[in-house]
Amino acid sequence: MLKPYRDLFAAPGTLRFTLAGLLARLALPMTGIGIITMLAQLHGSYTLAGSVCALFVLSYAVLSPQVSRLVDRLGQRRVLPGASAVSVLGFAILLTGTRWQAAVWPLYLGALLAGCMPSVSAMLRARWTALYRDQPRLQTAYSLETVLDEVTFIIGPPLSVGLSVAVLPQAGPLAAAALLVIGVAALVVQTASAPAVEAPLDALDDCRSLLRRRGVQLLTLLMIAMGVIVGSVDIVSVAFAAHVGQPAAASVVLSAYAVGSCVAGLVFGTLKLRVPLPRLLLLGGVATAAATLPLTMIDSIGAMAAAVLLAGVFFAPTLIVAMSLVERLVPGRRITEGMTWLLAGLNVGVALGAAVAGQVVDGNGAQAGFRVAACAGAAVLLAALLGYLHLRPQHQPLADAA
Repeated sequence: MLKPYRDLFAAPGTLRFTLAGLLARLALPMTGIGIITMLAQLHGSYTLAGSVCALFVLSYAVLSPQVSRLVDRLGQRRVLPGASAVSVLGFAILLTGTRWQAAVWPLYLGALLAGCMPSVSAMLRARWTALYRDQPRLQTAYSLETVLDEVTFIIGPPLSVGLSVAVLPQAGPLAAAALLVIGVAALVVQTASAPAVEAPLDALDDCRSLLRRRGVQLLTLLMIAMGVIVGSVDIVSVAFAAHVGQPAAASVVLSAYAVGSCVAGLVFGTLKLRVPLPRLLLLGGVATAAATLPLTMIDSIGAMAAAVLLAGVFFAPTLIVAMSLVERLVPGRRITEGMTWLLAGLNVGVALGAAVAGQVVDGNGAQAGFRVAACAGAAVLLAALLGYLHLRPQHQPLADAA
């Protein structure tokens, strides 16, 4: 199983940009939870902490595709340092604003600017695409990137919380900003592997957002629904574990979700499938929706861990297929923007799922929160079906692209 991944790193520079990207992409999962932990300690208000975090997530969802559009037009080396500098300025305003209890506007301004953080995951996928476009190795590369995304979301939040609790409240966001600077700096100096900037064939079309395209819209909606599943699982797992008197077991349950997704992603990256991508998307949607149903029937920590593990198994393959589709849907010169819309949709979904599940849990109990995941699973199925109907005439099997 490891040979396809060893072959992936045969190209010069691939290991270096992967490690640089791994550092930089830790900033995103560390920031949201870092803001909440910091403000909850300093201001004693989860309402304020949640609203500032929500603004950051919304700002990132809106600004990161615009940053990626500039990257496609000007190149990673010219855009990433400036975008990261704006984001770090936002962190500085946010951290400075915590010194004043009376004024909260610096917190919101800082969160808004911090959202200019570039989508490092999209930058890495764009580099792999430039190296292995129309080759079977590209699916393996997307699988690796999905697993690395999972790893950062496993490591980042507890690292941020631990720093904020054990060192000082501002330590989590401060570490996120530092990792962003170090990782981006290490990435942009690696110009040999950076995607070449292509001149636009149609200047008018190049100015339009890729979100105007039907296929990108459907895939982004799919990612939002998948994010809602993740966000609701996070919240409800913690609430259910506390409800049954085993709060520490929440970490085991959440680890089960991540392990299921990581293992499935690694295995999927080694497969050589001849199934057309739109059909794989539909199959992924069906499986994802079906896997949320056992979540509504749990009655113990063990049952919850098993159900969450099953739900995680279908997350990574569906994400990989969506990324493969967007790579075929958009012009090569705009691949970074296309992928960023999907990743931004995923992050919006996670925040939305956590917020909605939290409200349901507060009003109806822990088990009721998993109904949010089941509803999101139905939305994933609907988006996958619409995507299949829209895209099925346009794409060939994965193996045919070799």
